[in-house]
Amino acid sequence: MKAKHYLLAATALAATIFVSGNLLMQKVLAGSRIDFTENHLYTLSNATKTALKEVAEPVEITFVYTRGVGQEYPAVRAYAARVRELLEAYRTQSGNRVIVREIDPSPFSEAEDEALAAGITAVSTNGTDPLYFGLIGRNAVDDQRVIPFLAPEREVTLEYDLTRMVARLDDPDPPRVGILSSLPGMTAPGGEGGYTLLADIAKSFELVPISEEFQAMPEDLDVLLMAHPPDLTLRQQWLIDQYVLRNGRAVILVDPAAKTAVGSGLMDVMHNHPRSDLGVLGTAWGVALSEDAVADAASALPVPVDTGNGRMEELAHPLFLGEPASDMNQQDLVTADLTRNVNFGAPGAFVTAALPDGVVFSPLIITGPSPSYIDAAKAVRDMPPGEVLKAYRTEPEPLVLAGRLSGRLVTAFPAGAPALDEPSDPALAELMRAEAANAPPHIAKSQTDAEIVLIADVDLLADDFYIVPGRGVVVADNGALVLNALDALSGGGALSRLRSRSPSLRPMTRIDKMREAAEAQYFRQQSELENRLATAQSRLEELQQIGATDGFFAGDIEADLTEEERAELGKLRADIVALRGRLRGIERDYRRDIDRMEGTLKLLNIWGGPFVVVLIGGLVWQRQRRHTQADS
Repeated sequence: MKAKHYLLAATALAATIFVSGNLLMQKVLAGSRIDFTENHLYTLSNATKTALKEVAEPVEITFVYTRGVGQEYPAVRAYAARVRELLEAYRTQSGNRVIVREIDPSPFSEAEDEALAAGITAVSTNGTDPLYFGLIGRNAVDDQRVIPFLAPEREVTLEYDLTRMVARLDDPDPPRVGILSSLPGMTAPGGEGGYTLLADIAKSFELVPISEEFQAMPEDLDVLLMAHPPDLTLRQQWLIDQYVLRNGRAVILVDPAAKTAVGSGLMDVMHNHPRSDLGVLGTAWGVALSEDAVADAASALPVPVDTGNGRMEELAHPLFLGEPASDMNQQDLVTADLTRNVNFGAPGAFVTAALPDGVVFSPLIITGPSPSYIDAAKAVRDMPPGEVLKAYRTEPEPLVLAGRLSGRLVTAFPAGAPALDEPSDPALAELMRAEAANAPPHIAKSQTDAEIVLIADVDLLADDFYIVPGRGVVVADNGALVLNALDALSGGGALSRLRSRSPSLRPMTRIDKMREAAEAQYFRQQSELENRLATAQSRLEELQQIGATDGFFAGDIEADLTEEERAELGKLRADIVALRGRLRGIERDYRRDIDRMEGTLKLLNIWGGPFVVVLIGGLVWQRQRRHTQADS
């Protein structure tokens, strides 16, 4: 065979092998991938994998996306690709039990009718057509769940939202939440007539009230919600202990100074129970509630204060805290999507002692850097801001207002179940013994990993702390905090362990740091020069008034000035011109280093690749040339 024909045949054969190999690998390795990203953006968490393996019936997820409109917005286009890739990973991981389809709802199409009927939001754009960008989930019995709009800023919770949708469609019955509380607003039947938060919980969950005299825990609870529980007997604490060891899902709110649990008078405070804590359970878990309340001057909320003579004035009160999103854990789904303050009223703080092996306590919300403890007995009263500031003793570090306890726990009752506190009534005593006989046997260790959300305040549940009275306008994320906690924990073991994911958009940290440093220097110098300029101009105006002229550079401006004042006037004029020039120079230099680095990066990105290719080609050519010369 001639060399020319051999080359053509070899090229054709290589091309055939290459194309066939790609087609074969695409079929065989359809769901395989290697994730080299720093935060494993394209790797499903173990919790999601577990949830997908447990899907029993087919679940269909429809991705609704207007491609033509979305292409005009780079952030939406990139996020749509991210959603599409994640849905494919769900389909593969579930063994095709999660069915994925995509529709493009162009105007007046059947796809648009389907999107609108399901409740997908039509977002107005600069063009004539709206943007549809959401998800519709359906199961085999036509239950439906919808994410109306996939906001790019919520990317950190995308995996959780998808996994929750799949889990709820696979098991559509509403989760059962047992509520144990001594607050009237949290014990209203059916949620009606109580706190707004209780009614909101009733919309998504089945409420199971637990009596203060309970002698057995309700069956099949998904989550236990304890909000300022009453004084519990040892038997009742044992029942809660055993529930946590078996089920591991609880949201517990306790408070050293519960203002909403007492009246306004001193006698009311003495005869009510303003304090609740974790009791012997906290000792076993390694977490304790502080004896004192917490004040934080940095996040003090304005509240109406009686300043005397019947006058009310809004003053910043350190016992009423408005903790911003920057003080919340952005890696935990309970707090990751909160954007507004969470308002507290004389909260406590959680202190960890010796946590059991394998148990982790993660802060969810912390105070500012310089909080203070305040005596709880005083804090529960209407303590004026001035009195709080007098008692203020700064702590060396922030305090934990809310946290998550995770891991395998041990019982708080190593000796077993406490004896029954039988009432004197024989009938009630017999009933109690019958309930005790049906109780599950005592266990000493967790049967499942516990996920417990702890919040050191119960006042935040009250409407007045986050809803404008009479208008129903929500101004803080108090309710969202509790609902997020219930939602995360009620999804089963896998769903409750999910955390928020890092966004796929990677920030240029070095440029961000340079920009922050440049801004700090720029604003500092600008402020200093502007102050000097203002002082110079003020003095210049004084001298001009002395000169009794109305022109800035009038010839007779120095007529009534002394020799020293004339010299000062000339110096001020020169200083003003120089200061204005320096300000213009600072404005020019503000972005100099950043622009230089961005120019360097553009140069590397545009010309770096071709330069490397040319360099490698030159080295290969040079080597072949040497071999040719050596052979000849």
